[in-house]
Amino acid sequence: MLLLSASLIVFSSTKAKAQESMVPDISYLFLEKLLANAKENYPLVKQNKLREDIASLQVRNNQLDWLSPFNLIYFSQPNNGVNLSNPQLFSGFQVALNFNIGDLAQNPNNVRIARKQLDVSKQVSAQFDNNLEMEVKKRYFTYIQQLNNVKLFTKSLQDSQGLLNDLKVRYERGEVTFQNYSEGLISFSTISQSKIESEAGLLTAKAAIEELTVTKLEDIK
Repeated sequence: MLLLSASLIVFSSTKAKAQESMVPDISYLFLEKLLANAKENYPLVKQNKLREDIASLQVRNNQLDWLSPFNLIYFSQPNNGVNLSNPQLFSGFQVALNFNIGDLAQNPNNVRIARKQLDVSKQVSAQFDNNLEMEVKKRYFTYIQQLNNVKLFTKSLQDSQGLLNDLKVRYERGEVTFQNYSEGLISFSTISQSKIESEAGLLTAKAAIEELTVTKLEDIK
């Protein structure tokens, strides 16, 4: 029993040394690539850009409404003849002015409203970009955490396998009891389960990033 306890202490010490920090595994260059892909590919980013474009076009449309009262008309009377059914005094271009005072008075307000709507669209896009950036970073750091968990439990499982093999030999020699060997088996099984769970966590974290980048991590160079 004392021998098993000593082995577990050594094993725990190995685990602690194997994982002191995940910071060295963080690549800020790769993180910038993730952010660039998310801002380029995420559907809601594209929708916000379309809303901006629509709002910008609305501003232009309202500005062009100033020209709506004016009509440019060209009359042509060939061979200098006279059309008695539709007499015209001269040939050429004519400018007609037909306007509604209420519409003209409302037009400046329409332009201002359109500009404010454009400003709102830009602010919404900027806020969404900030939130998206924060979410990508959070999911990336979670991914690195899960990656380190997999490394940790992989190393722990290898160490545990070695200890279990040694414990089995000692049990067969009669140097330790069946209870000692049984505890070693339980410990190995527990670490195996933890490794499987950490792998599932890593895959989930990877999928969460790819949801935002709309690109597999393997394809981001």
